[in-house]
Amino acid sequence: MAVAKKKSVARKRTATKDQVDRSSLPLPESKFKGVVAKTYVNSIPDWPQVPKPPDGAPNVLVILLDDVGFGQVSTFGGPVPTPSLDRLASRGLRYNRFHTTAICGPSRAALLTGRNHHNCGVGFLAEWATGFPSYNNMIPKSTATVGALLKGNGYNTGWFGKNHNTPDWESSVAGPFDRWPTGMGFDYFYGFIGGETNQYYPVLFENTVAVEPGKSPEEGYHFLTDMTDRAINWIHYGKSVAPQKPFFCYFAPGAAHAPHHSPKEWKAKFKGKFDAGWDAVREATYKRQLKLGVIPPDTELTPRPEWVEPWDSLSKNEKKLYAAFMENYAGYLSFTDHECGRLLKAVQELPDADNTLIFFIVGDNGASSEGGFSGTVNEVMNLNGIPSSLQENMKILKDIGGPDTEPHYPLGWAWSGNAPFQWVKQVASHLGGSRNPMVVAWPAKIKDHGGVRTQFTHLIDVVPTILNVAGIPQPKSVDGVKQKPMDGVSIASTFASPDAKPVRERQYFEIFTNRAIYDKGWIACAQHTLPWRQDVAPGHWEKDRWELYNLDEDYSEANDLAARYPARLAKMKKIFDEEARKNHVYPFDDRGAERLSVPKPSPGGADPNRTKFTYYANASRLPETAAPNTKNRSHRITAVIEMPARGGEGVIVAEGGKSAGFALYVQKGRLVYHYNYFERVRTNLVSSIPLPVGKSTVTMEFAYDGGGLGKGGEVTIAINKKVVGKTRIENTVAGRFGIDTFGVGSDTGSPVTDTYKPPYPFTGKIDRVDIQLGPMKLSPADETKLHEMHTAFAGSHE
Repeated sequence: MAVAKKKSVARKRTATKDQVDRSSLPLPESKFKGVVAKTYVNSIPDWPQVPKPPDGAPNVLVILLDDVGFGQVSTFGGPVPTPSLDRLASRGLRYNRFHTTAICGPSRAALLTGRNHHNCGVGFLAEWATGFPSYNNMIPKSTATVGALLKGNGYNTGWFGKNHNTPDWESSVAGPFDRWPTGMGFDYFYGFIGGETNQYYPVLFENTVAVEPGKSPEEGYHFLTDMTDRAINWIHYGKSVAPQKPFFCYFAPGAAHAPHHSPKEWKAKFKGKFDAGWDAVREATYKRQLKLGVIPPDTELTPRPEWVEPWDSLSKNEKKLYAAFMENYAGYLSFTDHECGRLLKAVQELPDADNTLIFFIVGDNGASSEGGFSGTVNEVMNLNGIPSSLQENMKILKDIGGPDTEPHYPLGWAWSGNAPFQWVKQVASHLGGSRNPMVVAWPAKIKDHGGVRTQFTHLIDVVPTILNVAGIPQPKSVDGVKQKPMDGVSIASTFASPDAKPVRERQYFEIFTNRAIYDKGWIACAQHTLPWRQDVAPGHWEKDRWELYNLDEDYSEANDLAARYPARLAKMKKIFDEEARKNHVYPFDDRGAERLSVPKPSPGGADPNRTKFTYYANASRLPETAAPNTKNRSHRITAVIEMPARGGEGVIVAEGGKSAGFALYVQKGRLVYHYNYFERVRTNLVSSIPLPVGKSTVTMEFAYDGGGLGKGGEVTIAINKKVVGKTRIENTVAGRFGIDTFGVGSDTGSPVTDTYKPPYPFTGKIDRVDIQLGPMKLSPADETKLHEMHTAFAGSHE
């Protein structure tokens, strides 16, 4: 009797297992259908059911590259060989009218939520956040991510690599962690927070805990390989334990965003490949694009703008340096393709590989011009307003791309890499900023191998497509919060036919008030701000010049029809205003330095004007924006430490890294203070006497000269109130130390000084470290200049 009942319960569940109400998440708890008697003998157990996806729901892999233009990868005619992407395209589809928002954080928010970036609170970057719902960069619970939706429906969800969707002020140990990947629906996260990281010395987190690489650059470490290994292991392990459970893997390398860190052997492959210069490379790319059929045969190549110097006008050394920058970038991008290929191979070897849907999105925006007119090998120094000279760069030509450099190529290569379009990253008004290649493969369903799809599509369409093919509805509520409707639509209809009807006929674009409106084949656009001049806020939006293009006949926006069709342009401008209001684009705000200085929430709600700080041992990986700001002011660091009887050494406190920073440490029994001024000048102050065994109070005091930004001052170090060293520093860092972080008890990431190997942990005991900041007295002009430095730094880290 009992056995029969058990069988009937099982049969009933099998017959109804896909009849699940998925309109709200979490899914309803299953009702107990067993029998509870007085004893187990006559009772029938019935276990609660965990969420399961609909039958046949595919695995999903989304790969999103960073800062790659339409004309850079070989799959779409570019000069950089990407054989892994080529192979994927040969068994999938190439989309040549796919669009991003034209900048990092907003693009990623749109991809993850299926909503336009303003509708999920990410109208621009966190560094420029303002207190308006569309611009606060705090993704609301009413726009749940694809991770939350798929996890709630029984998927394993993992996020690897870049996360530029956690606000700065929420990225410390104080949290909150709601907008970290694990708080937004992802079971597992391994990567970095922010716009970029050093590929040799990354600022890494596993879920919400700071972790360090397992080996050094000298031992062959590169973050791309590390994150690929992690992603492969995560997929393999999940399938080993629960082979029936589908996964969603979001794989977002920091490549090919600056710093362009290319392993030597990969950079060497491109020696001499770009000596012809950006004009010739762009022309050659255009011809390959026509031959491959990834652009229409009547496409025109848009001309070089006035802000790009003709290659032939450059000096011999400029050509040599600029070509080397591009060789390095090409090595970085091709290496990225190789690592993506390892991941794709691992997925292809799975038992259910045929039922794996892959989106490979080549860039979150167009190629980046943020390297400026000349490029740089020390990005942080340049962003602090101290350009490197041609002579300085030539001296370290062979080291470009290695652990001791932070390179970015000149803007001429960005323009070249966006062939055949106008403009670059950040310029959402034009296709050079917003049109990126995409490849989609799904062996079980996509049979038009190597096909090209020309429908106008957008990042916001990816999540609706995944839900559509998985048989999962867009939920009305998640965790009790009513959900905003998704702005994207499924593009699954394009999988079967190149002639599928258009999936969207209207889409707005806006970044930093560079704006455009697409409507039924036409696009109207107004370019407003320049990526390399965000210290300038033009204002007067009504004076912007609008352009008009018929994209059905003019793929590259080569022929402006605004003067010929003024009535149509007026109608398009009206449509933009309607879409802007509907999607909460307003208020326009083109401020750079001033907007960056708008007060943001403080970590954990702390007082933003705080001048006294206390830290304890092992407080590490604190972002520079959340650490005490010792720049442009007098300050004192006091540490209570305990030296062991033998061998006491290591870092007491440090901030920054190879680019710039400071460290207070013990070496050979003596107290040392080291100040790294962009590697140009290094000040090393060593105590005149050794530290005693046992407890001591050590102090570093900096008396700032004042009189402006980045001035010098006197440094004094003391042991138990006795002065044991004094020297002068002539110049100090005014803006930012760089990507690296603040820590007590070790120097994680790249080292501030080469006199030790990181992390160089302190082998004694640290009771506490107190930091006292003096007043920062700046003139209005200095404040403006400082804001411009922060603007430049933030702008490069998108």
